[in-house]
Amino acid sequence: MTAIAVLGSTHMDLVAYTSRAPGRGETVTGRAFLTVPGGKGANQAVAAARAGGEVVMIGAVGTDAYGPLLRANLEDAGVGTGLLRTVDGPSGTAHIVVEDGGSHAMVVVPGANGTLTAIGPDERAAVAAAGLLLLQLELPLGVVTEAARGARSMGVRTILTPSPARPLPDALLDAVDLLVPSEHEAAALCGHDDPHAAAHLLLRRVPEVVITLGPKGCLYAARGGEAVLFPAPEVTAVDTTGAGDTFVGTLAVALAEGRAVPEALAWASAAAALSVQRPGASTSMPYRGEIDAA
Repeated sequence: MTAIAVLGSTHMDLVAYTSRAPGRGETVTGRAFLTVPGGKGANQAVAAARAGGEVVMIGAVGTDAYGPLLRANLEDAGVGTGLLRTVDGPSGTAHIVVEDGGSHAMVVVPGANGTLTAIGPDERAAVAAAGLLLLQLELPLGVVTEAARGARSMGVRTILTPSPARPLPDALLDAVDLLVPSEHEAAALCGHDDPHAAAHLLLRRVPEVVITLGPKGCLYAARGGEAVLFPAPEVTAVDTTGAGDTFVGTLAVALAEGRAVPEALAWASAAAALSVQRPGASTSMPYRGEIDAA
């Protein structure tokens, strides 16, 4: 089994469910509240582990009450946490409002994640031993760039989820093999709302792109080929939080196993479709048997 290294964030998600999100200065009444382990890095690690990957997590949690819970959530999923640092201070938190129909908005407070500004010899060794490195943008940009460049120098394939969206330096994108933005993130990166046009522009900076389109599926494009739309299964969404991370984590496992791109994308789409039918982020992520049966 090919190992997958994840350098990324861990957050405790504080999730309020309501019929609609409040406007500026407005208070609305919620119908439920959940405290769920999350963070884009941890979510992708859990998704990959549940899909059958051998996963190691590189990140940081705090010394507050959330820290042990975030670590335990990863370990319960089978993720290796030997490189998950514990630093003085609070863990990261994400404050999420989920509307009826599944759409959501959030505020992320980095906490311990903001202290991860460089990787050491043990982390570099873990990346070198992996077949794939998963990256996101909830850590300081410098360490994400350092890890991507290190992976490139060691021949390790890198997948970047550019979330939250921000301008990205060439030093980072030059070391990325596969970029997986949402359609909104793709538009923010290249200034074009049309996914096909966005994919064409992004291919000037990275060799492969998968743009996720929510219920419409995903668009795959590689240099030298035509963009191809892969539809998503039709389901009724309950909570879309973590669906993109489920997709990426599962996709990483499929690619690490050597599956062809169409099969890998279909498998990842099935996993994401299962996740949106359940509440929460990491709690909604399916296991390999469920994905295979979908």
